[in-house]
Amino acid sequence: MLTLHLPDAAATTRTGAAIAPTLVGGMVVALQGDLGAGKTTLARGILRALGVSGPIKSPSYALVEHYPLSSIYFYHLDFYRFDDPSEWETAGLAECFRADSVCLVEWPERVAALLPPFDLALVLSLASPTREGRTLVAHANSESGERCVSAIEAAFAARDTRD
Repeated sequence: MLTLHLPDAAATTRTGAAIAPTLVGGMVVALQGDLGAGKTTLARGILRALGVSGPIKSPSYALVEHYPLSSIYFYHLDFYRFDDPSEWETAGLAECFRADSVCLVEWPERVAALLPPFDLALVLSLASPTREGRTLVAHANSESGERCVSAIEAAFAARDTRD
């Protein structure tokens, strides 16, 4: 487990950029945190580092944004609007989770055990009332997830960001 202080949106974007080169097909990355915690900012950092130049928005209303990249399919999913896990069945999103895709999932707790296991869980929260920025807690659950955590550590090694 890794805990970092991200003082601003640029640091959150930098975290996503650090993760981007480590992502491989078949990975599932969970992004958890309250509204405004920086989940979409982190996703934007990943996608910009992967070469996406167009608009990158939260998939809250569309449920999924698809980004076909040269080597993988990238799906950014958001289950915030799900009131019941059974909505997963009718949404038809299970087909996104396959060996040639990376799935970045916001609000995964809304569909709980219906999702494949996470390789990496990233939890963002407001740092505190007296400290600006966000706190990031990264949990790796596979070798692929460990590579992501190591990449984040390396990107922030020169900075004093650990809580």
